[in-house]
Amino acid sequence: MLAEALNKPAPGHKPVLLAAEPRRILYVENGIGYGGAVICLRHLARNLDKRRYLSRIVTGRSGPEYETIPADAEWRFIPDHQVDIADLRRRIESARRLASVPGLPRLLSQALARLDDLLNFLPFSLALLREIRDFRPDLIHANNEPLCNRAALILGRLLGIPTVCHVRGPQTGSWLMARLYRLPDHFIPVSYWIDQGVARQGVPESKRTVIYDGIELEKLNLAEDGTAFRRRFGIPEKAFAVGLVGLLMPWKGQRLFLEAARVLREQIPELKMLIIGGTPHECLEYEAELRETVRGQGLQDIVVFTGHVSDMSPVYNALDVVVSASLKPEPLGTVVIEAMAMGRPLIAPNHGGGAEMNSDGETALLFAPGDAEAFADAVLRLHASPSLRQALGGAARERALRSFDIARHVERVETIYRTLLAEDQPNGREIA
Repeated sequence: MLAEALNKPAPGHKPVLLAAEPRRILYVENGIGYGGAVICLRHLARNLDKRRYLSRIVTGRSGPEYETIPADAEWRFIPDHQVDIADLRRRIESARRLASVPGLPRLLSQALARLDDLLNFLPFSLALLREIRDFRPDLIHANNEPLCNRAALILGRLLGIPTVCHVRGPQTGSWLMARLYRLPDHFIPVSYWIDQGVARQGVPESKRTVIYDGIELEKLNLAEDGTAFRRRFGIPEKAFAVGLVGLLMPWKGQRLFLEAARVLREQIPELKMLIIGGTPHECLEYEAELRETVRGQGLQDIVVFTGHVSDMSPVYNALDVVVSASLKPEPLGTVVIEAMAMGRPLIAPNHGGGAEMNSDGETALLFAPGDAEAFADAVLRLHASPSLRQALGGAARERALRSFDIARHVERVETIYRTLLAEDQPNGREIA
């Protein structure tokens, strides 16, 4: 029924029947940091039909970027990590003496999981329950995979509230993950590659709708001057600037980026390699390792760390080449969407959603995942051919305009909402 509704043509000029009161949508975001998932959620909340829907966003993390969410929707912060269990797990895994005892690492891992449930999951769940009682949502929309959003999905099932689950990552994991896939009423995989993983969890096609992330294309200024950004980080006007955009996390490929920098510095005069993005708390040690690598290999004059940047239009226009270098397949990747929409020449690994949306040599250059030499060859190819850079950027923008328009994205999400929220269902449900 939902598939038929999504494929049905828009109804001419028929009048829109509005509910007496807007339906209440509670969004729950439990990702690792402020990145593409949060940005895409904000695009959705900002563009919902406000006559039909009242939205509130709950995040498990906070910080300066999160504190700007109220510009788009009501926002509540509920800490989902009171105790850093991940850090304890890393310490235990690095202890060779413990690892040498048969069965002990697995036993400790299970103990830490239960400790995480007690100290983090349970307090978050109780606080979220209070939030649900206050807001009285008609629908709960989990912005991440079932495992990290299990509190929202479990409470939705217990309280009889319809749930939608956005799926933005690979679907492999424990038996618990598989069981959690039984909870949501509907799934939104962000690419067909992700959809295949959801299907392997036993989710029927009738409960899955692939919807590419949407962005506000009109707010991306193609004419934005990137000069100020370059000046801010000491990048000369004539420098060839290659930028890796994304959170500083090991699987995002910053180490591979630095490997390529060692190769490229001898071949491209005035090369600048920019690592652009914030660092989640759990990855501060990783950032320190990257910076030490730069110092140890004498790359200080080439590599620039910018940290998080809010306004990305001038960043993209300041770069000669935009890079996605993820070692694991990206579900789709906000950087891929934005770079395409900005008409920038893009280099990306040949896997995941980025490869799904791009044609090698037509809209981007795709390289073998994890292959620093292949990545460096792609940079050299673009450096040698300004005409190729221009052709790739133009073709990518045309494809982005067809695929990532926020109006189309919101229309398809709202169709799911309308299907799950029957017209005879009362607004503002009572939560015992």
